[in-house]
Amino acid sequence: MVPSDLKTLIQRFYQLQSERIETYRLFEEGHEAYLRTGPHYDFEHYKQLVHEITQAFSGISKEVLEIKGRLQELDQADLCEHIEKLQSKEKQKLELTAKLQLAKQQAQDHLEDEGCLEGIQEIKHEIIKNKEAMSEIMQDFKYDSEECD
Repeated sequence: MVPSDLKTLIQRFYQLQSERIETYRLFEEGHEAYLRTGPHYDFEHYKQLVHEITQAFSGISKEVLEIKGRLQELDQADLCEHIEKLQSKEKQKLELTAKLQLAKQQAQDHLEDEGCLEGIQEIKHEIIKNKEAMSEIMQDFKYDSEECD
């Protein structure tokens, strides 16, 4: 059930963002554990992890979109716009994270290939830029939501 008052909606949004961060941490830890099972990777265990992570992200995203809908009803266009931008960046971050995980496995499987390491660095740089953009959006959200108090 999505709360209806503005302050509670904003607090829940921040809680969901914290849950996303924790979910990424678990995803990264799980991938590191998966890589340690190489060269005969435990794909079934990793596949289960990906399924659980996907469900967690899907649930978070669904609730964030419900909050956005409530904010629209409360005439909070600026906050809705920030959420929309953030959702787009979150999607990009998840895609980059998956790309990085594949690149890390590729590098582990082909230690002699220097290009793999360069690819990892490029993806990490893209992730950093993505996180900076998300941080900026969150700052804008914080600023605009404080005006609502």
